[in-house]
Amino acid sequence: MTNRVYLDHAATTALVPAAIEAITRELARLGNPSSLHGSGRDARRVVEESREAVAAAFGAHPTEVIFTAGGTEADNLAIKGGFWAARSADPARNRVAISAIEHHAVLESADWLGREQGAVVDVLPVDAEGRVDPGAVGGQDTALVSVIWANNEIGTVQPVPAIAEAAHRIGALAHSDGVQAAGTLPVDFAASGLDLLTVTGHKLGGPVGVGALFARRELTLTPVLHGGGQERDVRSGTLDVPSVAGFAAAVDASIADRADHAVRLRALRDRLTAGLATLPGVRVNGPTAPDEVLPGIVNASFDGCDADAIVLLLDQAGIDASAGAACSAGVTEPSHVLLAMGRTPAEARSAVRFSFGRTTSDVDLDRLLAVLPDIVVRARAAGSLSSW
Repeated sequence: MTNRVYLDHAATTALVPAAIEAITRELARLGNPSSLHGSGRDARRVVEESREAVAAAFGAHPTEVIFTAGGTEADNLAIKGGFWAARSADPARNRVAISAIEHHAVLESADWLGREQGAVVDVLPVDAEGRVDPGAVGGQDTALVSVIWANNEIGTVQPVPAIAEAAHRIGALAHSDGVQAAGTLPVDFAASGLDLLTVTGHKLGGPVGVGALFARRELTLTPVLHGGGQERDVRSGTLDVPSVAGFAAAVDASIADRADHAVRLRALRDRLTAGLATLPGVRVNGPTAPDEVLPGIVNASFDGCDADAIVLLLDQAGIDASAGAACSAGVTEPSHVLLAMGRTPAEARSAVRFSFGRTTSDVDLDRLLAVLPDIVVRARAAGSLSSW
């Protein structure tokens, strides 16, 4: 179907023109950036200029930027590599503290450390709006604390500097997954106090398959990948020069108009939130204060509905949104984020996420708000029939 309304930018967003231009330019380049000859040095120059641009955009030194294949790899390197490094320095540090609403890349990495490496995993609770209390950060034997900067389902923004400070008071490393935050919030690595920070390209207008882990210069991580020793000898593998260049171009573009972009998204969010308030049995999840939630995410529970039914009915109407629940092996599970916030399983299963980006317009919201009342009625009817 042509002319679809795309409201799933938190999953992935469109390439910005600057990224397309950078990728296209570099696709014709021949040379491995690890090679010593002229072609290799030319490729390396593109990588290092991109590294400098990404570092400057996020308040870091270029040597603190480790390019990865995306957010999942960066989270794995931060959680596993950070834990191993901290435990190697002090064997008594055997705990990892993560929030209950982390992305699965962090949740599963910590779970693996618990199952396979003997780590004790502490899950930090959140309040009804999805916030972590910095005072809840773990004990003296904690190796690493990881709290997502802004949640990918509900958009809750965490007090990252306070959490980093709390982690350092107990001698632990502090990591944050900044994937959702990086495109619309002023994410500054140095000012945050973090030791480790994850970002990725395809959530802010860059290509899929490239991201970065920011790691303090004095921090020695244990590698997760082994091979040629690229990227500070902690992330082996030949770098994808076109993707790295596209990532840097997208970062520059997102930083250039971030404030105006956030204002525009906030207006769209306010309009959708007001529209949802007119529908019976609909509840917006997450904070209400503008500075405590991402401007481009609206997560709502629809009483008596299954989220998959609403998503499929929206799809038939030419509108893309996502269920606020993870699907594993064909079985829809209630959102772990909403359950951690105290929602019931039924509420968690009824949650739909609408997320906005640079291509989202008021016309898109016109179409959504026009069809949504009927879709909710149909989804509730389907739910009533299935309960017989």
